[in-house]
Parts: sequence; structure tokens; C-alpha cells
Amino acid sequence: MVASPLTAAVSALAFAAAVNAHGHVNQIIAEGVTYTGGLPHGAPSNAVGWLAGNQDNGFVEPNRFSSVDIVCHKNARPASNTVKVRAGSTVTLKWNTWPESHKGPVIDYLASCNGNCANVSPSSLSFAKIAQRGHNSGSNPGNWASDDLIRNGNSWTVTIPSSVAPGQYVLRHEIIALHAAGSPNGAQAYPQCINIEVTSGGSARPGGTPGTSLYRATDPGIQFNLYRSFTSYPIPGPAVWRG
Repeated sequence: MVASPLTAAVSALAFAAAVNAHGHVNQIIAEGVTYTGGLPHGAPSNAVGWLAGNQDNGFVEPNRFSSVDIVCHKNARPASNTVKVRAGSTVTLKWNTWPESHKGPVIDYLASCNGNCANVSPSSLSFAKIAQRGHNSGSNPGNWASDDLIRNGNSWTVTIPSSVAPGQYVLRHEIIALHAAGSPNGAQAYPQCINIEVTSGGSARPGGTPGTSLYRATDPGIQFNLYRSFTSYPIPGPAVWRG
């Protein structure tokens, strides 16, 4: 049976809506100040979020996890501005939207720029995981950190460890959507990088893992079938840094 032009048009619009439903961080709030996120395009020059080639709100697939794409998204370039925040205080990241079907963990990392983040290369950054939340309860598909984000108005709050030394850092904030992760190369990573400047704090400088080594396509937390009975979920990446 041949679809009518109207049916074809409706299907095309539905597909476009599904593609554009993926979100990005469009605002960051810290110390009472609201900053422009900068992703995916059209950001002002004082944005704090890195520019990247994800104008369709797209994702990085597992077969690109060893490439620089996974660090701060595709073709990422650092922003010139920074979020000012004290160690021990919080940064709130507001997504423009997030689809309920895209369930998965929310993970946050920190990497020292060893200077000005405006000039840093994503391939030079080594990340310490500072926070993570994954599976809450239930299965098939269950309740997840991404559901918490949606319930909180598409917002997520992360605490900058109090032991972190003053200086400029990249905060790497990420949702990994698992709705298609039961198949090889099915997981969808949505990394977002934000420049922050820690204005006061301790003396520790988190180091850790290059972005291109955070995950492998075959990690049990990357290739994971939501649509079955399970009681736990192994959040991918290194252990949380404790300062």
C-alpha cells in the first residue's frame, strides 16, 4: 500500500520532531548568576558552554568513543567565558528539553585546563569523575537519573568538590541514553563541556582519564538492554574521585 502525501508528510514531521527532541544545556546557574550554555549553535560570544557540531541535538555513538568526539561532543571548540564558582558550592545545568524515552545515567567530570580554558585542546584534557547517578529502581525500563532530571524541570545540580584548588577547569556533564543500547553501537552519549573558574577552595587538582579512554563500546554500562528484568546497572567510566 502506497502512503498518501499527507501520511508521508506527517511521518516526516514526526521523525523530525523525534530527532530534535534530544536536548542540550542552554543555561548554567552558579553563585546566583545565570550564564548562556552555548550549545548547540547561535550562542553569544560570552557563552560558557563549548561550541560543537551537534546542531541537530545529536549524540556520539559508541564506535566513536575512542575519538575526540566523545570528549566535548563533535567538532567541539572551547568557549572564551567561564562560570565563576567556589569549591564546595553547586552548579546547576538546565537542559532545553529531554525525552522521557531516553533513559540513562547522568555523569559529571572535571578536568584542569592548566591555564586558560579558552585555549585548551579537548584531546589534552584528563577527567576525574566527580558525580554520577544511574538506575534508581524497577526494570523494563525502570526509573533512572534522566527521569530525576526531567522531574526537576530538565535541570541537574552538581557540587564542585571542596578540595579542588582555585583555577580554570572544564566541567564535562553527560547523559548516556540507553533506549537502543541493547544492540551493539546503540547507546547515545550526549556530552556537554562548560568552562568554570574555581575562585576559592582547597589544594587538590583532579587529574585522571583522557576523554578518549573513559568508555569502551563493549562496557556493560554501555551495551545494556533496558527492556528486560534487572536489579542493578554498572555506571560506565572510572570511579568517582574523592579528592
